[in-house]
Amino acid sequence: MTDPTVRVEGLDQLVRTMRKAGEDLGALKDAHAAVGRMIAAQAQAYVPRRTGALAGTIRAARQARKAMVVAGRTSVPYAGPIHWGWPSRGIAADPFLSNAATDTESRWVPIYLKDVQAAVDQVKGA
Repeated sequence: MTDPTVRVEGLDQLVRTMRKAGEDLGALKDAHAAVGRMIAAQAQAYVPRRTGALAGTIRAARQARKAMVVAGRTSVPYAGPIHWGWPSRGIAADPFLSNAATDTESRWVPIYLKDVQAAVDQVKGA
């Protein structure tokens, strides 16, 4: 009877580097921060201005698992209604953050592609 055991050379190294690549992909902090800053800068150009208070609250939030841009704070609580609208109050939506993300997509997708490719390129195994 033949031995059904199969030995894969480099499997341990492959598993280790795949795990490391997964960790790298899960924590693209630098890419998220760069994308957030890019979108926040574009949102500055799109935000409706009366006093400039809302524009002054737009900022990128550094996150481990996503790019996030926020607007508003306790003293400027109307960011949501301005962005999404509030029909019962006669406020039309002005999605300045969403538009900024969409309009800068061709600039931020390559940032993610580069970082993801760098993580994948680190995978080694035979």
